[in-house]
Amino acid sequence: MSPSLQRSLNLPTLKDTIALGRHLGNVAEPRDIFTLSGDLGAGKTTLTQAIGQGIGVPMDCYITSPTFSLLHEYPGRIPLYHMDLYRLGSEDEFVDLGFEEYMYGDGLTVIEWPDRLGSLMPESRLHLELTIIDEISRSIVISGFGEISARLSSFFPVT
Repeated sequence: MSPSLQRSLNLPTLKDTIALGRHLGNVAEPRDIFTLSGDLGAGKTTLTQAIGQGIGVPMDCYITSPTFSLLHEYPGRIPLYHMDLYRLGSEDEFVDLGFEEYMYGDGLTVIEWPDRLGSLMPESRLHLELTIIDEISRSIVISGFGEISARLSSFFPVT
């Protein structure tokens, strides 16, 4: 499926990455799914921390990468379900662990390494592809698929 929303942004500083994440958290609604891709160290977890700030995750709930547990849940204006599928063995494992209930639950689901979903990739999602430019600079391509595109397209400038 081709994205119906696609924007490219430069994030020259960590402050810019955090501002984008907070903005995404502010506009997130229940049942939204954000998928994050990028090399190790590209800033997927940093972006998720800022998204958490935007949805009101309390400051004492420090958002960490769920690399070994695969899923962390955080309270906020809406729940944040943060998944890191890097160590996922198969699509069947995702289903067996009951993660689909979270993915289509009443919170915001943020998924790192979404390529591990294979055929389970949600049709409606905001995909964020981070690329390392240098030690602090990143670029990001934001692609919207399905219903989420129409709602969020006005939040991102055409570049």
